[in-house]
Amino acid sequence: MPIYEYICEQDGAVVELLRPMADADKPIDDPEGRGRVFKRQHSTFATGGERSVSLVGRSGGCCPCGKTSGGCGSH
Repeated sequence: MPIYEYICEQDGAVVELLRPMADADKPIDDPEGRGRVFKRQHSTFATGGERSVSLVGRSGGCCPCGKTSGGCGSH
C-alpha cells in the first residue's frame, strides 16, 4: 500500500497515512480531534541533498567547490 500525505489548509499540519489506492481521496479524521479538514497533497522526495549533487564529478574536500572546508572563503 502507498503512503499518502494530507495537509490541513488552516494550519499547514501534515499527516502521512498508509492506505489503499482506492481510499486515497477519501476524507480522513483529524488525528488530534480538532475538526480540521485535510486534503491530499502530492508527495515529493529527493534522493540526495544540494551538497551531494554539487560534489558529483569533483574530487576531494568538504566544500561544494571541491576545496577543503573554508578553502574558497564561502564556508
